[in-house]
Amino acid sequence: MRDHPHPHSPADDSPHPDVWTGRATNRVQWLLALVGAACMALGIELAVDSAWHSGTAPLVMSVVGCIAAGLLVLFGTLAFVHVDLRLDRECLEVRCGHIGLPRRRIPLSQVAGADFAALVTPRHWGGWGYRWRPEKGTAVVVRRGEGIVLRLWDGHTFTVTVDNAETAVRVIRDRLRTTTPGSGR
Repeated sequence: MRDHPHPHSPADDSPHPDVWTGRATNRVQWLLALVGAACMALGIELAVDSAWHSGTAPLVMSVVGCIAAGLLVLFGTLAFVHVDLRLDRECLEVRCGHIGLPRRRIPLSQVAGADFAALVTPRHWGGWGYRWRPEKGTAVVVRRGEGIVLRLWDGHTFTVTVDNAETAVRVIRDRLRTTTPGSGR
């Protein structure tokens, strides 16, 4: 997680920068992406160099199956190689992977509070990625470790794993002191 320094105006009584950014990365996801690429390569190899004499239907099913599985694994894992968190004066935005999707933008006027979670694991949420559990809320889990838990005014929670989560919670709490529910500011 990085605190990017920004010019601090004397009128600003906050000790935090105007825009605070953070990130969490999971390098294990790259291994899973390689598995997806290998499935795609197998499907392409079957299509180009097939010696199947038992008919085209099994060949087409094998090729399509390998390529489809490969694409699902490849894009599903690359979407959660890392998560970027951006916190400005008005909202918190979470973007996943290299494309930035899935993305979630939460106005601070919808946040009732923020808590530090010392340990968030994929096991708590049923795996890596963008998760929802009725009893726990929604989460973006890209790795095991610290995270933030936002309590929203509608009773839901949103958890995200991010490095330097304690600082993120302090910045959010500081910004919440100047934001009133439903006002947009």
